[in-house]
Amino acid sequence: MNLEQARFNMIEQQIRPWSVSDPVVLKLLRQVRREDFAPAAHKALAFADLELPLRSPSEEALRLGQCMLAPRIEARMLQDLAVQPHEKVLEIGAGSGYMAALLAQRAQRVISLEIEPELVKLARENLQKAGIRNVEVRQADGAKGAPVESPFDVIVLSGSVAEVPHHLLAHLKRGGRLMAIVGDAPVMRATLVRRSGEAEFCSSETWDTVVPRLLNFPAHSPFKF
Repeated sequence: MNLEQARFNMIEQQIRPWSVSDPVVLKLLRQVRREDFAPAAHKALAFADLELPLRSPSEEALRLGQCMLAPRIEARMLQDLAVQPHEKVLEIGAGSGYMAALLAQRAQRVISLEIEPELVKLARENLQKAGIRNVEVRQADGAKGAPVESPFDVIVLSGSVAEVPHHLLAHLKRGGRLMAIVGDAPVMRATLVRRSGEAEFCSSETWDTVVPRLLNFPAHSPFKF
């Protein structure tokens, strides 16, 4: 398999056509080796336009959201968030560590929460092998809140939720952004929420997709913008 040709095809045939044109994001996709974060059983599919299960059995892993998201989803989220070098990022759902690795190239620090112990170990090992030192992977349930390092400039959910998790919005700095994929199949919407004041938030729905659910997030919330 010609890895560099496969990487090129991923960027040119999947990601650019999906309105990802930020040269910084495209450069990161060339630099951070996605295949090194793909599970051994699925390395040949590392650049395919699909979710890759991270555990066996595959069907259960996908149902539980224990997967790498499709490359175009991660690229579009990264572009929309526009992380800056001074910013501190919280990720919910470490998976294999790939999204954290991408975020780390732009951020000052990334804390990634993962509920599944096996994936915590996997993400830590992958990030260590990649030489990425500004990411900390912790075993924790992101549905229960943010770590004590709150507030964050950026919070990103690497999976879908039924509604914007309002309990995490309180952990954004003013000017901070939260990115979540919100809704139910067959249509979910990428939702970017910005905090402009103490209790002032504005949201925009930027594109449609469908991705697996994150565990333990509530189906309904009384919070309204």
